[in-house]
Amino acid sequence: MEKFTTLTSMVVPLSIENVDTDQIIPARFLKATDRLGFGENLFRDWRYHKDGNLNPEFTLNNPNYSGSILVAGNNFGCGSSREHAAWALADYGFKVVVSSFFADIFKGNALNNGILPIQVRPDFLKALLKQISQNPKTQVKIDLVAQSISVLKTTLEANFDIDPYKKTCMINGYDDIDYLISLKDTIETFESQNT
Repeated sequence: MEKFTTLTSMVVPLSIENVDTDQIIPARFLKATDRLGFGENLFRDWRYHKDGNLNPEFTLNNPNYSGSILVAGNNFGCGSSREHAAWALADYGFKVVVSSFFADIFKGNALNNGILPIQVRPDFLKALLKQISQNPKTQVKIDLVAQSISVLKTTLEANFDIDPYKKTCMINGYDDIDYLISLKDTIETFESQNT
């Protein structure tokens, strides 16, 4: 995984509540076990009309919005536990998803795939979505070390919680195995002292 400490980016708003994993990546696209290529079908049934043409009204197709931060409505990632949802978001280029609530399994899958799920208060999310609607070029700064999210050129700022272990992994670019390898010297010292 890539190391993650800070990120400043424009944002893509998705002010839809209760977005489930089948809407993130429909089940008919789950035929591969490789993580690559899922991004082209992210939100497939919303991004495209049934005839295969782009839906210009959907936010990801709106040229006014871009960036590696997705700002979603409440209860993002509910439904089935498919890890492919996190794969699709990462393959599309999202590094952060902001919502006022995440399904637990989706949250874990996101963190395991290098995507930072930031849970904020509902009033902060509402203010952030309003700011983006008023200015599509809004930039947001994420500071994982300080566990803060702020909107540049405004007073909007909030802190967020993250599991300390997952924070360490993201800052260092570790997956679970990398983390254990990073403790090799400590483990060997412990073993030598207790044999």
